Amino acid sequence: MTPVRRQLLDLCSAPDHYERDAREIAEMQLLAAQELFEQRIEQLPLLKRRADDGAVTRIGKLDDLLPLLLPHTAYKSYPPSFIEQGRWDRMLQWLQTLSVENLGDTDIRDVSGVDDWVDRLWAAGHQVMATSGTSGKCSFLNRSLRDREQLREYFKVVMGGFLGLTPKQDRPVFQLFPKGGPNYGVQSSLMNAELWGRPGDIHFLSDEPLKISEVSRAATLRKRMKEGVATPTEIADFEAESAAKNRQSQVRLQQMVEKILAHRHEPIFLSGMWAQHWIIMQTARAMGIGDGEFHPDSLVAAGGGLKGIALPDDYEQQINRFYGNVKRPKNYGMTEMALMLPRCEAQRYHVPAGLIPLVVNANADELIGRVDGVVEGRFAFVDLLFEGRWGGVIGGDRVRIDFAPTCACGRRGPVLLEPITRFAAPGEDDHIGCAGTIDAYLRGAVEA
Repeated sequence: MTPVRRQLLDLCSAPDHYERDAREIAEMQLLAAQELFEQRIEQLPLLKRRADDGAVTRIGKLDDLLPLLLPHTAYKSYPPSFIEQGRWDRMLQWLQTLSVENLGDTDIRDVSGVDDWVDRLWAAGHQVMATSGTSGKCSFLNRSLRDREQLREYFKVVMGGFLGLTPKQDRPVFQLFPKGGPNYGVQSSLMNAELWGRPGDIHFLSDEPLKISEVSRAATLRKRMKEGVATPTEIADFEAESAAKNRQSQVRLQQMVEKILAHRHEPIFLSGMWAQHWIIMQTARAMGIGDGEFHPDSLVAAGGGLKGIALPDDYEQQINRFYGNVKRPKNYGMTEMALMLPRCEAQRYHVPAGLIPLVVNANADELIGRVDGVVEGRFAFVDLLFEGRWGGVIGGDRVRIDFAPTCACGRRGPVLLEPITRFAAPGEDDHIGCAGTIDAYLRGAVEA
């Protein structure tokens, strides 16, 4: 790894991470971007093409990065027929255009479906992350084994760093998620369990891995229902399967709740969705357990939607009162980005030194200049951690970034402000100006 890039990534895990002058970090980030650009332009023909089209020969200013950013939609730009027809060789060829590593060592003989295809990639050492949006089409993003090792170092500080806690593998861990699957959230849960969990006292909601095919199928059906083309049989079958799985999940959750409550007087690590925390609270109240009985050094993370569960308007406040004065970590992140942004006491998300934050206009064809204050637009970035792929991405979130030198919490550097919303409405495609050109190049590379 190049020297300046290494310095920035090491700084991400250092105690004085957010005490450095933001201007100093910004200067180092440009140098690191140039180092990385020199490497990746020789490894990724797509990046070379983008550089040539944008007449970029070196990274001397932030504007030079704009033509090199890939829209987040590029990672699902393969023709759907490749999966529908089982053309796993073509899928591998498509993924290669976005990957630094050679994927040729992946055994794709007799692949039985998309989950099997991803499993084969993992077996060959390519830790592909998959995510399915509301359209039902999965994005696939390669991650190397080295990426995971570097990310693990960052995870040692990102969950508890702002809260005065460090992982010591000494506490019960309860992750209300599946134990496996090629999903960034699931893999983050596994990493946190490794770092914080006491051996023999690590618990997941299910040992069954999250299947991308099932997530994609659910999203596709929701889209078909919205369009009015789903058949009654399709809907009935899906609802029956969903109800059965929900019953199984509720049984598992109730079993885990008993363990969680039994450990409430010692520091634990607990992470789940708001609806799951509501069930924990309701069960505790039925057992006569009141508010505020959890150990104050417990880490309790909550997030996500309600998944159709009707809860009162003040459900967050009730759940927070129930857990009491525990530590509540919260981070901003996405599958396309390795380095998450931890939230501080001022409810702001701090940008780590290894991430170059950029704000572009809605069409992503203009970089919005930084000022000593708040800038609003589409979030884009260059994540300097990745070895498995190019880390420059145009995201789908509408953000406000405060580039003032110091946050209200006293830490240095740029921060993201709440609320963070999406540019595209649920079920709609995100229209990014450069996406069509990049998709055409990728299709041409596969069909050549």
